[in-house]
Formats: sequence, structure tokens, C-alpha cells
Amino acid sequence: METSTKTAIPEMNYGWQLQGDRIAVLRMEAETKTAGGIIIPDTAKEKPIRGYIAALGDAITQDESGMRKAGIPYFIGQVIYFGKYAGSEVDGEDGKEYLIMREHDILAYKPKL
Repeated sequence: METSTKTAIPEMNYGWQLQGDRIAVLRMEAETKTAGGIIIPDTAKEKPIRGYIAALGDAITQDESGMRKAGIPYFIGQVIYFGKYAGSEVDGEDGKEYLIMREHDILAYKPKL
């Protein structure tokens, strides 16, 4: 499965169930170069404010295709943008670091094409 930016969505195996209107997000990789070609050292990198939706809480109902039934159509694998200090970081059973946030912490999203 690929997004409209031709970036492959990573396999997600987090190992837990979310409650209420919470959303689990897998952050996208931080940029390593500037537009001018300067390489950014690890100590100067900021955590990205966009990522893929990995899981939706049980208050966010979904249909068979994974789309939300009512309201804003969030779905697994969708690219979202969120605030710099949104959510809580947790480690999944797959060794990846996820961010768990509430639905209202999402600032913007890319619609399904």
C-alpha cells in the first residue's frame, strides 16, 4: 500500500488496543538534508510533526475498508499532521516508537485519493 507521495507505509504490529478517541501514530522519518543540500546532524534534528495512523480507538468506528463511518474520514495508513507536543510516546511490541494522541490533537490530514 502506498500514499499519494509514493512513500511505502511500514508494517505496523503494535500489540495493544486503544481506548476511546485515541489514535496511534507512527512518526515519519526526519529530514536529513536541507533544501540547499546541507546535512543535518542528529543532535540538531527535531522530531517530525507528521506520521501514519497505525491504529484507531474503539470510539472511532470504522467500516470494512478501515474508513471512519461518521465525521472526518480517518483510516489506517493515512498521513496526518499534529502539534509538536501532542500525545504520549510508547514502544510497540515490534520495537517501533508510537505516539498515542487524542483525535482533536490532529491539525491536518491528507484525504484518501
